[in-house]
Amino acid sequence: MNRPQREAAVRRILEHTPAPVPPDLHGDAVRRGERLLRRRRIVHRVLWLLLCTAAVAFCVWAAGAHPWVEPPSQTTPPVTGW
Repeated sequence: MNRPQREAAVRRILEHTPAPVPPDLHGDAVRRGERLLRRRRIVHRVLWLLLCTAAVAFCVWAAGAHPWVEPPSQTTPPVTGW
């Protein structure tokens, strides 16, 4: 389709009357948008709560387990009785 044919097709489309829109469409869209925003807000709060809980749990574990300390060597038995 070349440019003049595309322009003619667009003009034909624009000459038609627009399709009728239901009168309650705006209210439905607003309610749906509010519901989606509320769900998104709740999901974000839950994810932040989980992240904070995981961070606290990791800090508590690290404080008790001391993972940064090298474990004692088990290859040589301790020398006793000298």
